[in-house]
Amino acid sequence: MVKPVLLFGYGNLSRGDDALGPLLLEYIENTVNLDLIEILTDFQLQIEHALDLENREIVLFIDASAACINGFDFAMLEPARDKSYTTHAMSPAAVLDVYQEIKKQTPPPCFLLSIKGEKFELGESLSANAEQHLAQACQFAGQLLGNPDKAIWRQHATDRSW
Repeated sequence: MVKPVLLFGYGNLSRGDDALGPLLLEYIENTVNLDLIEILTDFQLQIEHALDLENREIVLFIDASAACINGFDFAMLEPARDKSYTTHAMSPAAVLDVYQEIKKQTPPPCFLLSIKGEKFELGESLSANAEQHLAQACQFAGQLLGNPDKAIWRQHATDRSW
């Protein structure tokens, strides 16, 4: 049986702050009841990950980002065929687009938790700032997962109430 909530963290543990997505998943695994939550991790999103969305009620993608203004950002995703569509590493929006194309249905509500990172070189350790941002994002993710209600998540994404 497929669990209704999917958390998908992606990034490379060997590339400094790129590890933020998988590290947040480690926190969740150790602190949150996983009865209704499935956790997936990979180095990057790929076309076959579209199938992981099937039969989900809500999905949270988690990744590091150098573009965050604050320590983390939370946004609702919409399917979009972007430039990553034809590469081996896809954006979450492109994964949703593939799902919509192959399943001929709207994907489940999907959100992106981006955690601010600054050092992404091979062999780097997690930066001090990224550690702080990870702690903030972990607290926020714990709150989200305490009530995985689509309407509440949409409200957080819309009014940026975190």
